[in-house]
Amino acid sequence: MRRWIKQLLNRKAEPAHLKTGRWGERQAVRLLKSKGWKIIGERVRVGKHDEIDIIAEHHGSLIFVEVKTRKNENYGRPFSAVNQAKRRHLSRAAIGYLKRQKPPPDYFRFDVVEVIGEPDMGPPKIRHIENAFQLASSYKLWW
Repeated sequence: MRRWIKQLLNRKAEPAHLKTGRWGERQAVRLLKSKGWKIIGERVRVGKHDEIDIIAEHHGSLIFVEVKTRKNENYGRPFSAVNQAKRRHLSRAAIGYLKRQKPPPDYFRFDVVEVIGEPDMGPPKIRHIENAFQLASSYKLWW
């Protein structure tokens, strides 16, 4: 049997939390597009370990968007998961991405989109938090 057929047959179903997260990212993209934003990339890999959920452009600004999806807010707002460690990881990913840009953008920022709900359960509640946090202090700009 061909390798790709074996891989397809051995593939396990995607866990529910990953399905919910991808659904939340699609909801966030829909929201940003409705605001007139240009989506440059989704789930952008930067280096071995870093990923940026959405990279967008709006009015000449480059925006790195972290999407946090939760079924409900029983354990707090989704934004609370964007702690210091997560901000450092996002900052490292953003710097890695920016180093590839020629010329670098005049302005960039970090936004967070909270999506509360789950697929097939009606429209989600979505909050867009602009300029949610700054570049981690351990990272410096070179331009």
